[in-house]
Amino acid sequence: MLGTVTGSETAARSTLQRIKAAGYDGLELNRFMIHPSSLMVRLMTRAAGMPTGKGGNLDWKKLMREADLSVISLHTDLGSLEREPDAVAEEAKELGTDKLVITGMYRFDYSNEKAVRELTQRLNIAGAVLQKYGLSLLYHNHNVELLQVKPGLRAYDLLLSETDPGCVSFEFDSYWFTDGGADAKEWMRRLGSRMKLWHITDRGCRQKGPSMTPILKQDSMELGTGNMDLNGLKDIALQNGIEAVVLESHKNWIDKDPVKSLELSARWLKERC
Repeated sequence: MLGTVTGSETAARSTLQRIKAAGYDGLELNRFMIHPSSLMVRLMTRAAGMPTGKGGNLDWKKLMREADLSVISLHTDLGSLEREPDAVAEEAKELGTDKLVITGMYRFDYSNEKAVRELTQRLNIAGAVLQKYGLSLLYHNHNVELLQVKPGLRAYDLLLSETDPGCVSFEFDSYWFTDGGADAKEWMRRLGSRMKLWHITDRGCRQKGPSMTPILKQDSMELGTGNMDLNGLKDIALQNGIEAVVLESHKNWIDKDPVKSLELSARWLKERC
């Protein structure tokens, strides 16, 4: 969300100041954002509407401290965590967070039952390793986990049932499950206390002038401007005892400005959370 507005230290400092002024307490950082990224990663994130920008060249620990913002969690990938747990854990501690989040698997077949079961065991092992450092592991969903591995059994069912509650918790993204046609509230109820963080985004349509068709494209929206039952989701999230609400939007920002977008969403958050 912030890749386009953190291209230099000056821009990043200004952006973080506006985030703090809007009422946010912290940020969720991503390792591919705060480290120099390969061309492939930059292309992939840009195609997904989330360009990394030049944030990998900045001192995020210093910038966050100056802005008086905490780091609620650090997104990483499972491969890096398995290869270099010491380095990943040390970075999380330096940034002041005790939560590492796996953001899903790339080039992975979530419809393959054997592969998903193997993934759950890898998560269990990684979570157990992180506990030795005093850190916790969370899994963040998109919509691909809704694929069925066999009739009546989805990949996310296995991620819930086959991971050890003592080693693996969850950061639930209600936008992506809604996008996938699922009942996000029902899944949040199933997660219960294992849901530690809530990724919140509204979803709806933004019409720009006369439409050629009565069907509009759905996309992420500022909180309270879309069609999701955010109040109902919020009630369940609070009942689950979540530790933080994390705003995330991917693109489609008002006036194409991610900072203006998060400032607008802050109004909803202040009133209801």
